[in-house]
Amino acid sequence: MIEVKIAGIQVSLMSQHRVVLLKELDADRYLPIWIGPYEAEALSIELQQIGLARPLTHDLLKNVIEAMGGTVQYIVVSELKDDTFYARIVISMDGRIIEVDARPSDAMNLAVRAGAPIYVAEEVMEAAGITPDRDLMEEGREEEEEERSAFDEFLRGLNIDDLPIH
Repeated sequence: MIEVKIAGIQVSLMSQHRVVLLKELDADRYLPIWIGPYEAEALSIELQQIGLARPLTHDLLKNVIEAMGGTVQYIVVSELKDDTFYARIVISMDGRIIEVDARPSDAMNLAVRAGAPIYVAEEVMEAAGITPDRDLMEEGREEEEEERSAFDEFLRGLNIDDLPIH
């Protein structure tokens, strides 16, 4: 299993769906997973630590697991079959391990709320993981630095006293 973290949530311009980017902790490899807008919103709320007056469904699930004496050990994106990702929630309860089938979006929502690690099965990462092209990344940084230095130069030469007051 490969440990990952949530690197971001991207909005698709072509549909209502969102893409969660899972980044491998020890490498520059990412796993993009499409999720629905409501699951993405719930994930964003928790990642941004926005307090809500009442628990969301994923908070309820975490509370139920804990009230029954269980602990979410980790979640794993375990399978990719027919372009659909599958996940497992691994719970420790009463000295035994329980694995529960879940959608990756629900499993990730539960993991961030429970403070549990997120893993991806090796074969899933091999099949669907992406690695950004380093040359393109470096080229983008150089262009960004050139644009920033031109902007910084513009700001240094700007005389605030000469600006019109509106």
